[in-house]
Amino acid sequence: MTKDLNIYIETYGCQMNEYDSELVASIVANKGYAITPSEREADVILLNTCAVREHAHLRIYGRLQELKRLKAMKQNSLTIGILGCMAQNLKDTLLDSHEEIDFIAGPDSYRELPRLIERARIGGEKGAALRLSRKEAYTGVNPLRSGGVNAWVAVMRGCDNMCTFCVVPYTRGRERSRDPFGVVEEVNALAKEGYRQVTLLGQNVNSYSYDKYGFADLVKMVADVPDIYRVRFTSPHPKDFPDALVRVIAEHPKVCGHIHLPLQAGNNRVLDLMKRTCTIESFEDLVQKIRKGIPEISLTTDVIVGFPTETDDEYEDTFHAMERIRFDAAFIFKYSERKGTHAAKHFKDDVPAEKKTERIVRLVELQKRITGEINQQFVGRTLEVLVEDSSIRDKSLAVGRTDGFKNAIFPKNGLALGELVDVRIERAKGGTLYGSAVAA
Repeated sequence: MTKDLNIYIETYGCQMNEYDSELVASIVANKGYAITPSEREADVILLNTCAVREHAHLRIYGRLQELKRLKAMKQNSLTIGILGCMAQNLKDTLLDSHEEIDFIAGPDSYRELPRLIERARIGGEKGAALRLSRKEAYTGVNPLRSGGVNAWVAVMRGCDNMCTFCVVPYTRGRERSRDPFGVVEEVNALAKEGYRQVTLLGQNVNSYSYDKYGFADLVKMVADVPDIYRVRFTSPHPKDFPDALVRVIAEHPKVCGHIHLPLQAGNNRVLDLMKRTCTIESFEDLVQKIRKGIPEISLTTDVIVGFPTETDDEYEDTFHAMERIRFDAAFIFKYSERKGTHAAKHFKDDVPAEKKTERIVRLVELQKRITGEINQQFVGRTLEVLVEDSSIRDKSLAVGRTDGFKNAIFPKNGLALGELVDVRIERAKGGTLYGSAVAA
């Protein structure tokens, strides 16, 4: 075995990738390797990649050029591995077209990393581990975290929804849920380590199912863990959002009043092409039901503009849906074709780039206005905020989140990370609230 190796892990993409990198760190550390924060000190560099959008691919290709130069400087003593969704999606073409890459591994194959590293280091062998599993949930692997206030906790893996634009079912496989008691055990350990918030992760958390337990049951079980102050989750699908989950959010004081509910489009023909299995009418009915059950709820969303064949009028339907629903915030993206998806195989990416840009600019401006108007309503109110960090620009300021996931900045005045503090909001600018802590 090659001992005394320094491993550097770099993460791109979603929260699930952040969690997976913590799994990877644990797996390699348990084999005797050291995790280093410096790429210059590394013997092995692992890039945990994203394949959701073209920009994510371009970032990795650019990074590989940098690492190719670093590898040459180290006279080829550096080993480079590509992990995650991009590795699973592009497979052997990565190895064939990038000589600097020594091995690739998909999201279900991280237990194979010590073997891949050994073979690359000792024999110079190029390797690939890309098996998709119906069972792998990394039971028994305790993520190696770096500390903080929030901890990511994956409660399920994979996705069965097969939205036509999405590569996730092809890179992360079919849905499988973790034992709820294993999740609770992990959260109990996190509380003892000083974490005060957990965010439960899954590609579609409301599909969580283990024996008699649904996702609402799991959320309540986690929220009942002592010394955990807040529980968040992401992301649900609008097609099967359970009434029981609305009740848990409304009734349990630790479950945060924020739901990220992806819309993707506001026109029924486009939603049908996307295979979203819901209509704009059913989506808005769900929003009404959620807001009736949880009046203070904060709703955020994802939207894609320029999906194949989307007309100007169909885009206007999305624009007007956003006007009606008034999300607190939105992540808005131009459609980009993903290799292997149904859309890539069957639909021509026929909306011109300049048209996509025009549409996204209008929608972003609309959402900025709505976000600003909503946040102005909090001025003069006192909100409970979890202190998560210090401001990057001014260390005398604390940064935290409200229950509804609003970013808040206020004087630190001796407050510790992980404290819950009442903050009187004095002004709002864009997506950020500014105020002062109220003396207890």
